[in-house]
Amino acid sequence: MPLTTTQRRLVTQFVQITNATKENAQRYLKNANYDIDLAANLYYSSADSGRSQGDNIDVKLNAIFDSFLSEEAKSSNASTMEIESFEKYLQQLGVSLENHEIFVLLYVTHATVLGKLSRKDFVEGWTEAYQKEGVKADLASQKQYLKQCMTRFKNDPEFFKQVYRHAFVTGKEESQKSLEKDTAVAFWDTLFGPGHPWKSKNVNWLKIWQEFLQAKWTRSVNKDMWNQTLVFADKTMQDETLSFWSEDDSWPGVIDDFVAWCRETGYVKPAAAGGDGMEVDN
Repeated sequence: MPLTTTQRRLVTQFVQITNATKENAQRYLKNANYDIDLAANLYYSSADSGRSQGDNIDVKLNAIFDSFLSEEAKSSNASTMEIESFEKYLQQLGVSLENHEIFVLLYVTHATVLGKLSRKDFVEGWTEAYQKEGVKADLASQKQYLKQCMTRFKNDPEFFKQVYRHAFVTGKEESQKSLEKDTAVAFWDTLFGPGHPWKSKNVNWLKIWQEFLQAKWTRSVNKDMWNQTLVFADKTMQDETLSFWSEDDSWPGVIDDFVAWCRETGYVKPAAAGGDGMEVDN
């Protein structure tokens, strides 16, 4: 049965108050006969809110966030950790701005900008970690969880892929669809650093990829190029002859140009060219 105008208004209010999904809002309001106070109490005492057994995760996370703000920022009810506050938070967690660790943190906290962290992203990211992984709302638990994530970054290809893809979001303005080339190159240098090197037995792929981009590529890096570079990287580490590549595959043009350049410059011997090709992953 369709909701009445009053019921739709209550659903909207409930979502605004609790940050619940629309589906959960409708379910809890219906169970409470559309008494919004009762519905909110039921929601906050449930696992759906991330506040099970009276553990008010939202309040605790906001308190952690506020503890890193300046007095001026607190007095203005700031919604963002700017760079100075953000760096203090990183220091408490033992996370470096200079290597892949920063990208792991940005992924975990849902951050969308490199160098700052919004209250909304902070609370949502750590609430998700609480709900899925049982990470408590305190700095010690966050630090320990991030250590585990750093290990996963090195050893779990799927986790690395998630961190890698999220990095693209943090390097561009919201209105932009692409990364500036220099930004992308710097990000690749960090993501494919010691924690997850893009190298095979005889080839330092990251080095020659960057050499190629500096010499031949003048455009920005869109999302497809960013994602497919990781797919290509994974395949090069399995087959450094590039025999998996075929002109019939749907690689981005820049990848095709890179393969041709590698053969022209001798990084891949002509005898190794060709092959049956391999289907491109999404």
